[in-house]
Amino acid sequence: MKKYFIQKAPFVVPTTDGKLIEEHHGLATTKNSEISIAHMIAPPGWSEPFQTPEFDEYTYIIKGKKQFIIENETIVLEAGQSIKIEKNTRVQYSNPFEGICEYIAICSPAFDFNKVHREEI
Repeated sequence: MKKYFIQKAPFVVPTTDGKLIEEHHGLATTKNSEISIAHMIAPPGWSEPFQTPEFDEYTYIIKGKKQFIIENETIVLEAGQSIKIEKNTRVQYSNPFEGICEYIAICSPAFDFNKVHREEI
């Protein structure tokens, strides 16, 4: 029995905001509820509503910039920087900048739409 799994076909999450989300490991692809790993590309002007997820989220910026509003504090990360946002923290993610933002997101436990708790706009 193999003790590894090479992901060759990530699940592309359907979106309506122009953002590309490729989940490599997690609930949608490997049914792993402990962790999710996703590659994302956010277009200029992209944003999500505020949310208060029930999971820790780590973000590593590959290219461009990404803005985080965390408990009313605005933080901007650039390529080569990373951040951990602890579960049950109110946060908004966005790319109000010119150019794309490419990044990796890791959630523990895995990202779950039922546990993200996005606010109504």
